Amino acid sequence: MPISRRGFLTANGLAASAAVLPSTLLAAVQAAEAAAPVVKLDNWSRVRAQFRLTPEYLHFASFFIASHPEPVRRAIEHFRDAIDRNPFLIVEHGLFGSDEQDLPLKVRQDIADYIGGNAEDIALTGNTTTGLALIYNGLRLSSGDEVLLTTHDHYSHHESARLACERTGATLRKITLFEDSARATTDAIVASIRAGIAAKTRVLGITWVHSSTGIRLPVRAIADAVAELNRGRPESRRVLLVVDGVHGIGAVDESIAGMGCDFFAAGTHKWMFAPRGTGILWANAASWALLRPTIPSFSSDASYEAWMKNEVPASPNTADRVAPGGFHAYEHQWAMSAAFRMHRQIGRRRVAERIRAMNDQCKRELAKIPGVRLRTPMDPNLAAGIVCFELAGKTPESVVKALLEKKIIASTSPYAVTYVRLAPSLVNTPDEVETAVAAVRAIARA
Repeated sequence: MPISRRGFLTANGLAASAAVLPSTLLAAVQAAEAAAPVVKLDNWSRVRAQFRLTPEYLHFASFFIASHPEPVRRAIEHFRDAIDRNPFLIVEHGLFGSDEQDLPLKVRQDIADYIGGNAEDIALTGNTTTGLALIYNGLRLSSGDEVLLTTHDHYSHHESARLACERTGATLRKITLFEDSARATTDAIVASIRAGIAAKTRVLGITWVHSSTGIRLPVRAIADAVAELNRGRPESRRVLLVVDGVHGIGAVDESIAGMGCDFFAAGTHKWMFAPRGTGILWANAASWALLRPTIPSFSSDASYEAWMKNEVPASPNTADRVAPGGFHAYEHQWAMSAAFRMHRQIGRRRVAERIRAMNDQCKRELAKIPGVRLRTPMDPNLAAGIVCFELAGKTPESVVKALLEKKIIASTSPYAVTYVRLAPSLVNTPDEVETAVAAVRAIARA
């Protein structure tokens, strides 16, 4: 009778090496972590000190891709060293050993402790784009179905849906949620969603925090509206809510598992400070069952057992089956735990309050500058960690260039209509925010 890969290890005596392995390799990684100095992250100076960011610059574009903080660097180095010393045993047992040795499972447990839900709800990916592609390509869409997006979403979201619709015969439509992001309201956004959903709409895709304008959508209110509409629909025609959450996770104090969405995709190498090239895809068991895997998985025993029998898995789909297989940079994937533990150590609410305070300061002071037009709402409940604005008589590119000449790293939003972006995060201070605003003030006067 065919057996799982984990069973294969046991049946062939490789599990016996586990008696040696923990005492020399995997346990050495854990021991190195335990022996590392315990750093209290009880003040923001200590948090900032975890990063090797060049001190002569002020970094207001850290949401683009993270600088690895010390706990993450240390975890990467420990795992890399272990793999370099004994690649076969570390990877073989780290992926296919017992539950105690199952490192992806440990990572998923640490993530679940932060986002809510269960480890089994989470698939590990490489980034937001991969997660969105796995969702839209995996949905059982067909001719007559509609995917509804917004005009404000990122290229990766639009393209993931478009390519899936091309393959399945479904249609794609986009709606506008607001004319002026800075003056948007929760009621108006939800009303636009309600009006936009049509009889053939099968999927609604939204973005939690827009990198185009900095607005944060009221996902819970949108989910409640969708749930109300779904009560009048048969289960087979229920509207599924897909969320691109990359600029909310790590910046907003909210449980992903409690947001009310069906699918949530996010890279974790931005606001979460996880290793570069890491991400997550979350759904509950009922939603996972609706997807078809796109990439062969190395995480699913059921898939492996079915393959051994020359069959297909008979049980409902799971997160394990959707997680992309193939070999990865495991020192990065396995070190994700360090980032989520670091955020838990600081405190999710405390992180969100710090980011909110500096972003409120940034918006408030920018609004006083003649010629500045904010594109991010002043309402903190409709904003997160990105502040977008334009300056009369100046192109966004010229403003970013002028700020860089002053050693202030800002960015432009990569959309058809672009704005200047300043994104105060945990690597910044209120004094740095004031310095950045003063620089904008000087540019406005030039």
